Amino acid sequence: MLTVVLYLLVMLVVGAVLYFVASAVFGRSEEMAPLPAGTTPTVLPAVDVTGDDVRALRFQQTVRGYKASEVDWALARLGDEIDALRYRLAEHEAHGSGTGDDHGTTS
Repeated sequence: MLTVVLYLLVMLVVGAVLYFVASAVFGRSEEMAPLPAGTTPTVLPAVDVTGDDVRALRFQQTVRGYKASEVDWALARLGDEIDALRYRLAEHEAHGSGTGDDHGTTS
């Protein structure tokens, strides 16, 4: 019985030493600061958002969240709409650049 108690005591001491050595070596210094309230790790470009940017969006999942398939559908739809609008704008600028149209301003 004494052998079992000594064995458990030695294992406890070895485990504690390994824990403290690992804590000293790896430490907590690489821990990132928490995000401020109201921010998200989701990233979009500040300007010139494209359809691919919207389609690549991923959000954190929570217990009380939205249905993932509906969010994916909405993001795909928004991405397609952005691409279509950018295409129309590029066509308009390409065809309208030589017309001298000043968008309703008078000189």
